[in-house]
Formats: sequence, structure tokens, C-alpha cells
Amino acid sequence: MLKKDANYYFIGIKGTGMAGLALVMHDLGYKVSGSDIEQHTFTQEPLLAAGIEVLPFAAKNINAGLTIVKGNAFKEDHPEVKRALELNLKIMSYPDTLAELLPQYTSIGVAGAHGKTSTTGLMAHVLGGVLPTSYLVGDGTGRGIANSRFFVYEADEYRRHFLAYHPDYMVMTNIDFDHPDYFKDIDDVTAAFQTAADQTRKGLFVWGDDERLANLKTDIQKFTYGLKETDDYRAVNIKRDELGAQFDVLYHGDSLGRFTIRLFGEHNIMNSLAVIGVAHQEGLNMVDVANELVSYQGTKRRFAETDYKDVVVIDDYAHHPTEMKATLQAARQKFPDMKLVAIFQPHTYSRTKQFAAEFAEILRTADKAYVTPIFGSARESTGDISSEMLVDQIGKDSEVIKLENISDLTENKNSVMVFMGAGDIQKYETAYEKLL
Repeated sequence: MLKKDANYYFIGIKGTGMAGLALVMHDLGYKVSGSDIEQHTFTQEPLLAAGIEVLPFAAKNINAGLTIVKGNAFKEDHPEVKRALELNLKIMSYPDTLAELLPQYTSIGVAGAHGKTSTTGLMAHVLGGVLPTSYLVGDGTGRGIANSRFFVYEADEYRRHFLAYHPDYMVMTNIDFDHPDYFKDIDDVTAAFQTAADQTRKGLFVWGDDERLANLKTDIQKFTYGLKETDDYRAVNIKRDELGAQFDVLYHGDSLGRFTIRLFGEHNIMNSLAVIGVAHQEGLNMVDVANELVSYQGTKRRFAETDYKDVVVIDDYAHHPTEMKATLQAARQKFPDMKLVAIFQPHTYSRTKQFAAEFAEILRTADKAYVTPIFGSARESTGDISSEMLVDQIGKDSEVIKLENISDLTENKNSVMVFMGAGDIQKYETAYEKLL
């Protein structure tokens, strides 16, 4: 059990999940501090604003009496972890710490290869606008409210971290092959999701068009959402425009009302259906739900938009083919009369090699495509694929972009510039915006 009189020290506190969890625990009255790299990250501002101490990594930070919350990326040879082991301190993982918070609330986990951050953020916003709701989103945001009815959290399948949880509800947006450095194949991924379904206690919500989700077995209620007549929660009479989308929702043929979202792309209609489904099963007023849906503006690094006269810059976390396709389709919907330019940073060598052909196919749908050098990871700093090789596959209207030639981007006028990646692509984006 977590203790209010303990001092929780987060190793890797600026990680997106860790930052959100630190904020949640701080809000709930726990004593929180931590450490990370000195380089500025977008997650650190909320931590500092909350008064949470953030130190540079150093073994001297670790003292007797601390309870360590260790980020998933840090091994026993890390100086702070090593020092904690020497002092025989209690060391908890991120998933195990979150798992101890959840039982006192109606917990709602959101899992999926793609869309989990967007859906978690939307769920937290809608439920939190109707009833007190704590939440932990994978964009570094989190909030803890002691008397919450709900706790909404992002459930990451990587290394089966989401199996630390036994939620009341689980939303599964899709099952797809990703993280080739861990999962053996798609069957291995599916097996992990099956176990997560087995651990869900009250209701499972799945996208009705995903065959692997359809084949999951469960003893609890399983609801599908989508556009087909066979879906439990179904969107009909859809109208899309440059402001978003409007649609009616049917539950087993009965109307729940008409809903409006200021979001783009069909995936956001699906995400909204999942949120509406959970809210409906929990007895929330659908008029209240509709009012909260229309006011939602999105999560950090998910189709985040900045206007510069004749250029629109979009910042998006997309780094898998499915996510990239959805992001570019959304940009086409919102900006049909502008040139669509994709700037993509491949994330890890193993993923780039695994999906090279799909990356190339999707990037060819843009009017112009740029590829930055590959962003490696602590697990793999080199590989037998390069950005130049990916550009060769894309072909016409594509080139490698680096900081040295970032000015090439300014040749694009009346354009929507979509920066996509999960690494440090924002350094390219910032350099380009300075030129604007």
C-alpha cells in the first residue's frame, strides 16, 4: 500500500507516464520528487508548476528513507538505481505504483497499439466534466482528485506493462504489431491483450472492425463500437466538415442523441464512441456527455496545431504506419485546399526496418515528404537501415531533412506541415518555426 508519510522519489520523472503519475500522487497528498536528464522536455513545466523538485541524475540524490519509483527504462546499472539497491530501499515500478492507486476508484484503462493517448485524454475530459475524475494520460498529464468516482488511465502493452492492472472497464482501440524489439509476432501481442481482457472486471469495449479484438474471449460484458449494424454502439448520419464531425449514436438501435466533436479523422469518431459507451454504461446523462465532447481540444502532441499565416504546423506523436495514415487523413479533411507536407522522424531502427514499405506507401500520399535521421533508443543505437534508404523507397517528392538543411522546408507555401514522430522531432519543428 502507498503511504502518505513516505517520500516517493521518481527515477526518470520527466518521462511521459512518470510525469503524469508524479502529478497524480502529488495532487493526492503524497510527497513526491525525482530526477531526470537536464535537457528541457515538454513534461517538466507542469512538474515545476506543481512545486515538485526535479534534480539532475546523481547517485548522491538517493538517501535512506526514500521509496523509489523507477521508470521502466532504467536498469540496475543506473547510478541512482545502483545506490538505491546498496541502501536496500524499496523500489517500485511505474505499473506497480499505479496499480496500488486504482482499487479505490471505478477504473477505466485504455489500451491499443494506436489511439490510446487520444482516447484516454478524451475519456478523462468527458467523464471529468460530469463527475470528479482522476486521470493519467500518456502525454505527461495527470491529475488526482481524492474523492473521484473515476480513474482513467492509459494502459501500455509494451513489455506487458498493462497486465499490472485489474480495471473495472477496459477500452481496446485495436491490436496491431508494434514493439518488434519485445513482441515476437502479432500472436504474441494478441495473447497479451487476451490476458488484459481476462483481468478486466466489469466491461470490455472494443472497436468492432478489429478482427483480433472480435476474437477475444471474455466472461464479462463485451461491447463493440463502430459503424456497422452489428456494433453495440454505432455512429450513423455522420457529417464531416472543416470544423470536425457530427453524428448520431445508437445503442442496440435506440438513439442516445446527436454528438459533435471538434476533432478530425474517422479514428476520433471511434474514440468518441468508446467514451460514450463507458459513460452510458455508468449511467451518465448523454446531454452532459455531448456538451463535454464538443468542448474537447485534444491532447499534447496529438494533432497539435499552430498557424503561421499561409502555413499551418501540426505536431503529432504518430510513429507507426496506422497512426501516420490517420494523422495525414485528418490533415486532408481539415485543410483540403492546402498542400500536405509530411515531415517524419523514424523511431528506432527495428521499427523502421519492420515497417519500411508501409512508411513509404503512406508518405507517398502526402504532396511532399521529408524524412529526418532515425531516432535510436537506449536499446539500439544503430541498425542496417537509414533515412536515405527510406527516401529511396518513397521516391518522387521526398528528401532527407536535417538541421543543416532545415531551410528547405520554407519552400513550401500555402501548406500544412505535419511533423510526425515519437523521438526528438520537435527540435526540427522548432528550428523550422524560427525560420517562419
